[in-house]
Amino acid sequence: MESCAWAAEFPAAITVCDRDGIIVAMNEGSVATFEADGGRGLVGRNLLDCHPERARSKLRALLAAGGTNTYTIERGKVRKLIHQAPWYRGGEVAGLVEISFVIPETLPHFVRDAAP
Repeated sequence: MESCAWAAEFPAAITVCDRDGIIVAMNEGSVATFEADGGRGLVGRNLLDCHPERARSKLRALLAAGGTNTYTIERGKVRKLIHQAPWYRGGEVAGLVEISFVIPETLPHFVRDAAP
């Protein structure tokens, strides 16, 4: 993530792929998250190969249409928010960015509507 130095140690896993699903960048959080799967060695590999068919279909659709996908997961007692969104080059979808970070057991929610 040379061109995005701020992201290297950002306290979340950031994984970036190109339009074909090839992983082009991982920050330190992503490398640690996916250490058992190859860590930094995943750069250059297709992320579609790392997912079951249902997820592959969703990722293909995001790459084609430029949509976003946000959800939460729980593994052990650790809850994470996953956000997948396109990145662009010249106005065209160039790939996806996935940001994954730990969320607390309870998460405050604030409504910020303007007062009447």
